[in-house]
Amino acid sequence: MKLLEQRILQEGQVRPGNVLKVDCFLNHQLDVDLLDEIGAEFHRIFGADGINKILTIEASGIAIACMTARHFDVPVVFAKKAKSKNIDGDVFTSTVHSYTYGRDYDITLAKKFLGPEDKVLILDDFLANGKAMKGLLDICEQSGCTVGGIGICIEKGFQPGGAELREAGYKLASLAIVDSMSDDGLTFRAQ
Repeated sequence: MKLLEQRILQEGQVRPGNVLKVDCFLNHQLDVDLLDEIGAEFHRIFGADGINKILTIEASGIAIACMTARHFDVPVVFAKKAKSKNIDGDVFTSTVHSYTYGRDYDITLAKKFLGPEDKVLILDDFLANGKAMKGLLDICEQSGCTVGGIGICIEKGFQPGGAELREAGYKLASLAIVDSMSDDGLTFRAQ
């Protein structure tokens, strides 16, 4: 998606440790017009796939999922990073390693929101090593739902997450795939 690539080049910041900061438009301050375009693109890609729910993980995926859900006219469910006291009933749980925070944490989703009758589109802002995605896929497996597709705003193509998901047979669409990053900038994979 050229619009997203342009914004990354204009406003993204490459930081040490292969960190790409896009907090001024995607995951801290939100450009809702850009998010709406992202949602429309995910709908173009997955709109004929029978999606009836969108699944993401808090917090950065929520805005992307909500704007996309408007195009699908389906609900959004999201895995929480900690079991809060206000989650009632049984939950699905999986452990995820966060590269950004350098620690493991449990994600939870109330069982009443996801089941075998659901066909989900999983969305997130970034895909690098795929740890968060593996946690969401584990929750999908526990629930018995069908994964209709995976949509990623920015994939770090030089890390293994995307290749592993594609090799596993998932329909994966990444709107911008970064092939390399350095202090001098970054390059995108032609799509």
